[in-house]
Amino acid sequence: MTPPTPSGSDPKKTAQKKAAEKTVTKKASAKKAEPVARKAPAKKAGTGKTGVGAAAAETARAVKAGAEKVGAEAADAVKAVAKRSGGGKAAAKKTGAGKAVAKKALVREAAVDTSVVKKAAAKKAAAKKAPAKKTAAQRTAVKKTAAKKSAVAEVAAEKTAPPTVAAGNLVEPAAVAETAAPAAVQPPETPVSPALDAGDRERLLSATHHDPHGVLGAHPVPGGVAFRVFRPYALAVTVVAEEVRAELHDDGDGFFSGLLPLREVPSYRLLITYAETVQDTEDAYAFLPALGDLDLHLIGEGRHEQLWTALGAQPMTHQGVAGTRFTVWAPNARGVRVAGTFNFWDPSAFAMRSLGGTGVWELFVPGVGEGELYKFEITRADGSKTLRADPLARRTEVPPNTSSIIHASHHEWQDQEWLANRAAGAPAHEAPFSVYEIHLPSWRPGLTYRQLAEQLPAYVKDLGFTHVELMPVAEHPFGGSWGYQVTGFYAPTARLGTPDDFKYLVDALHQAGIGVLMDWVPAHFPRDDWALAEFDGRPLYEHEDPLRSAHPDWGTLEFDYGRREVRNFLVANAIYWCEEFHIDGLRVDAVASMLYLDYSREPGQWVPNVHGGRENLDAVDFLQEMNATVYRRVPGVVTIAEESTAWDGVTRATHHMGPGGFGGLGFGLKWNMGWMHDSLDYMAHEPVHRKYHHHEMTFSMVYAYSENYVLPISHDEVVHGKRSLVSKMPGDWWQQRANLRAYLAFMWAHPGKQLLFMGQEFAQGAEWSEAHGPDWWLLDPAYGAEGDHRGVRDLVRDLNSVYRHTPALWQRDTDPSGFQWIVGDAAEDNVFAFLRYDADGSPLLSVSNLAPVVRPGYRLGAPDDVPAWLETLNTDGARYGGGDVTNPDVIKPDPQGWHGRPASIQLTLPPLATVWLRPA
Repeated sequence: MTPPTPSGSDPKKTAQKKAAEKTVTKKASAKKAEPVARKAPAKKAGTGKTGVGAAAAETARAVKAGAEKVGAEAADAVKAVAKRSGGGKAAAKKTGAGKAVAKKALVREAAVDTSVVKKAAAKKAAAKKAPAKKTAAQRTAVKKTAAKKSAVAEVAAEKTAPPTVAAGNLVEPAAVAETAAPAAVQPPETPVSPALDAGDRERLLSATHHDPHGVLGAHPVPGGVAFRVFRPYALAVTVVAEEVRAELHDDGDGFFSGLLPLREVPSYRLLITYAETVQDTEDAYAFLPALGDLDLHLIGEGRHEQLWTALGAQPMTHQGVAGTRFTVWAPNARGVRVAGTFNFWDPSAFAMRSLGGTGVWELFVPGVGEGELYKFEITRADGSKTLRADPLARRTEVPPNTSSIIHASHHEWQDQEWLANRAAGAPAHEAPFSVYEIHLPSWRPGLTYRQLAEQLPAYVKDLGFTHVELMPVAEHPFGGSWGYQVTGFYAPTARLGTPDDFKYLVDALHQAGIGVLMDWVPAHFPRDDWALAEFDGRPLYEHEDPLRSAHPDWGTLEFDYGRREVRNFLVANAIYWCEEFHIDGLRVDAVASMLYLDYSREPGQWVPNVHGGRENLDAVDFLQEMNATVYRRVPGVVTIAEESTAWDGVTRATHHMGPGGFGGLGFGLKWNMGWMHDSLDYMAHEPVHRKYHHHEMTFSMVYAYSENYVLPISHDEVVHGKRSLVSKMPGDWWQQRANLRAYLAFMWAHPGKQLLFMGQEFAQGAEWSEAHGPDWWLLDPAYGAEGDHRGVRDLVRDLNSVYRHTPALWQRDTDPSGFQWIVGDAAEDNVFAFLRYDADGSPLLSVSNLAPVVRPGYRLGAPDDVPAWLETLNTDGARYGGGDVTNPDVIKPDPQGWHGRPASIQLTLPPLATVWLRPA
């Protein structure tokens, strides 16, 4: 069937009929754009479309009533109009005679008295109970008088595609029906030009407009609704509003506009014609902000603990339309636009709006979903532009590419049992905690997250470690940084897969009973000009004072911890990894560089704090807030500080004040860097010289209970010329391995938790390299010395097994009553012996002979309440590659006092070995 024109008549009607209808246009060259009446759905609540004023609505109701009932003379034609206005449709095609009757009825409509009009309106209200969306006929503008109303002609309309007409830049406003009550009639409005003024055009063209939604899109104006679109390179833009298709006027420079005589903003789409295609899309500037006032308030306060849900790219359905909300914090920007694969990296038509005084910019882009690449184009204060990756991107391109990727997670977690046990379990410092540190990209090079999930959990579980610690997983541009120069704080590195792939790996580790720690780097970030550095043209994430912002050691920038939004960015990031990726703990890197204003700085290169001290008070506040928030929100997690100084209270609660006047930093554990350096220095000496360095193995017990410690043999100790762990040991190959085995058992028995870097568990001789990872070929049975390396790995497995099942080795790590020296001053013998106790008082005796000689019948003081001892581990065992000098029999104490104790035992101490004994 042939569709009606906006005036309601047949498109093939003669010029004489058109003249008879007296259609009025402002410009002779512009076609009138009038909506065609049709059945319209009820308007959805909360769509955000704006309407006309109360006067226009009242006028529309009067006209509607007149269209519904015009008296007996209008008969069939007017009934058809009334039914169509109420939702009914004409069932039969109207003839030319019918059209004439309809027109006559419309002329007579003007004679209907006011009481009839009011009666019709009352009838309509009673039938509809609640306001419904106006039909197209009800929105049709009345031209001069009700007698000229074009809506009645729709009786002859047929249901087919709507016509396309040109929307004039000026269209006369609809006249008010003469039959309406004078009190309800507003004087006609003078139409305005829908075209943008020169100032708005210039701001949009120069990407400096703070409120593009205020001028683009559809807006009620005197005379109707103005539609404005900015689409550079478009040949034409057509507005499709229900059954209206109106081509907008080309205003030049990519701007299109038109004024349609509508009484309210309709639901509409845009047809954008380019040289080789036509794009059918919703208008991005027809939507209310997709970010709520509460989010903005929390961001402004620096207290949005789930910041990743408010900023970044979030696929969503907004006002019933699927798309992606883009939000970014850039308070110093003059303008922000979003560019991506969805707009061919041309951000011109995608200007974002500034939301209040928070510095947040927002744009909901309909029809854009997961997998699209994007960046933010930011206009700096000087007018220059910079293209930046999203600071809160949840997914990134594989480096060296730098774009952000729209992402929504679809992973379904299977680790509920693990999380429940973690929340109900003992804190880390009172539980077994043995950590295997790995660099994921090089553990077994070439494996993806999902492939690692098939191998890593089984390997770690076999060795008996309770946790893995992942060197930084967050995205970083330079692989040689090992992840410690982060640009994508909210995105796992894309080198190994997607964020959901990483979740799959964490899930697999949890299901294998293995906790997951990750290194987290809030101390600094690199200077890449596409990332955080001077993000919006001014120092933003970094401190504005160059003396505070430049990190002297790494050429990076330090965060401005005193700025609440920056602190919020980092605190929320810590929560993000724990909540979204089920990470069990964060090892915070380079804490010392954060705490001291003079860290690696000479006099004159730093400014004291307000008290004249060198402490970075802003960093202290940040670390306290981060720890308190993480522990409050995520039960069972642990935070670990890599802090290399004697700062007081690193693992003390934040509300407990120390002697220095500071509350504790609130960490759960701290790396014991002093123990690591001292003990490795001792082991590096030839045994004959060790007696002069005996204190290096005992000094750690002076401060062992000042913090909750982890004993770390980390990646830092096996790179950059420091040699691998076994290569640090003196002597020949047999002695090196014997020293290593003895050292590991001493470490596992010492108060504190354990951490061992990958490759050291099987005595790799070479330093670690991120390029090729551990030397797994050393465990190939075809290799002649395979047994030597496998023996060390077998020892690590047994150390972890005995450790897990012996509470004395972990239950009272932070309680001085859990440790007693038997002999700590046998420097001439290179012997160390001590007792560990669990909460029930059950002991374990550890004895280390770090001399290359057998010591038979070596007498040691012993408790008199243990009737017999049994050797439970000996690092000189044959299966570990040792000489198999052991104590196979039960050892009973003698009543002879020794080392200040009422009883003693005699042991055969193997060379370069550690022996553990438990009550028989």
